Amino acid sequence: MRMSQLFGHTLREVPSDAEIASHQLLLRAGFMVQLGAGIFNTLHLGKRTQSKIEKILREEMDAIGGQEISMPVVQPAEVWKQTGRYYQIGAEMSRFKDRKDSDMVLAMTHEEATAFLTRALVQSYKHLPRLVYHIQTKWRDDPRPRAGLIRVREFLMKDSYSLDTDYEGLDRQYRAHYQAYFNIFHRCGLPVVAVKSDTGMMGGKLAHEFMYLAPIGEDTLIYCDGCGYIANRQIASFRKTQAAAEEPRPLEKIPTPGTKTIRDLAVLLNIPEAKTAKAVFMVATISEADQDRDVLVFAVVRGDMDVNETKLSNAVKAKDLRPARDEEIRAIGAEPGYASPFGLKGALIVVDDSIVNSPNLVAGANEEGFHLGNVNYGRDFSADIVTDIAVAEEGYICPDCGEALRASRGVEVGNIFKLGTRYSDALGCVYTDADGKERPVIMGSYGIGVGRLIACAAEQHHDEYGLSWPISIAPYQVHLVSIFGNDADADAVYERLTAAGIEVLYDDRNERPGVKFNDADLIGIPLRVTVSQRSLEAGGVEFKRRAEKDKSILPLQGLEERLRAEIAALQAEIDRTVVEVPYRD
Repeated sequence: MRMSQLFGHTLREVPSDAEIASHQLLLRAGFMVQLGAGIFNTLHLGKRTQSKIEKILREEMDAIGGQEISMPVVQPAEVWKQTGRYYQIGAEMSRFKDRKDSDMVLAMTHEEATAFLTRALVQSYKHLPRLVYHIQTKWRDDPRPRAGLIRVREFLMKDSYSLDTDYEGLDRQYRAHYQAYFNIFHRCGLPVVAVKSDTGMMGGKLAHEFMYLAPIGEDTLIYCDGCGYIANRQIASFRKTQAAAEEPRPLEKIPTPGTKTIRDLAVLLNIPEAKTAKAVFMVATISEADQDRDVLVFAVVRGDMDVNETKLSNAVKAKDLRPARDEEIRAIGAEPGYASPFGLKGALIVVDDSIVNSPNLVAGANEEGFHLGNVNYGRDFSADIVTDIAVAEEGYICPDCGEALRASRGVEVGNIFKLGTRYSDALGCVYTDADGKERPVIMGSYGIGVGRLIACAAEQHHDEYGLSWPISIAPYQVHLVSIFGNDADADAVYERLTAAGIEVLYDDRNERPGVKFNDADLIGIPLRVTVSQRSLEAGGVEFKRRAEKDKSILPLQGLEERLRAEIAALQAEIDRTVVEVPYRD
């Protein structure tokens, strides 16, 4: 490709709304152009990188038995209503009516479509197991798109779906995807870790996320250097310190004016925060059939901990969760800042399991300026639900080995789910077994966001001058630069390399050398070849790897073979990272 003919161009200035390196560089290097909030055009260079990632995706999916299909993004709402997700998912799902006034949706994912398709095509155990996948545009109307391709509304995704007769088959396909995903990310030059995660709106038995560790990430990972424990903080557990055993003491009312926070309360009473009970009020939207109802949830954790909203949401099976307003809190008989579970009406009380065995706590008195001392679970109050609802933090104790936990930010670039029969049951997706009995198809779902992968690769592979792509996903393998007065010689090199099957981006523009070299660094193609009078007088062309400072002269004779060897060496570096990764449940 001649740069003089390229649709699009590089930018000298950093776009004002680009917050992170990948967003800035992909715009400046001419890989994409923004159309709207969370909506991007992909230009030629970006499309070539995207296509190379798609090729890797197809190769790894095919290697574990996948069959590529295509399913529509516009779907009848009826199948989503049958699974309940039409009602459970909020405004992120775009709903509309067609000309016949039928409810339709823009698909965010394709579990319903896959179950519907399987119901039509699978009748017998002889038709299973199967694995299907597609690479397709999806839509999620995210209210806060940000960070370029990291968080968008329209996105390209590879999702695959396993179909089995039993859970042993699901386990095999799940583990095959676990390794295949590491292969994909490593082949793209992206280091990732797999962490246990919340199943979220997908539902099912088990989920893992594949995370690229980076400060730009919106997720926090909790992990242990001692034993390898790792999980998304949304579901991470930790070993809670046990309170010292005490005999329950009589309740006492304590004046605590102006102490609406746990810290102020602990200071005033000269007690550790672990001797207090922290109250958190949320309003949960809970779906029942096709109806939503709001329930005020009173969550209680020990004062030295915080409430994990994902754990709380899962505990009460909430579609949505928001902080309660003061008037909503007072309506059930509680007082903001001084609340306790005593005498409440119309609230769902959820208590962290650490509260049950923590005697003689200080809790609110539901009266302005007062708390109660020596509050004990079971004697003084009880809960509708007792479970782990506390946030795991860095420094807390690992649940497996007792070492201190650590925290890191990460970007989710892929996920895998054991769905089980969640969608099969809802849509009547069954097969007949060898004994003639109908059984539900066991499903798994596995996704990779292509745009996020590109953005994370750009975050991983750049320097102060621009992008520096791995050879496996670079838009071209060689960036050929012609310096003034040597266009004919550079043309000849371009023709030779192209004829030899080498992918070349040829800068034949009428620009100064400095502009061309800066653009070469910005675009980030792995190998640079420069044809100039100086290089020709030195015996050939100037050669440089993008990631290195050293330059050398390569003779024109045998240039194709030398560049092929360089390309092979860079690919070998990538291939060495593709190793078997132990599976962690």
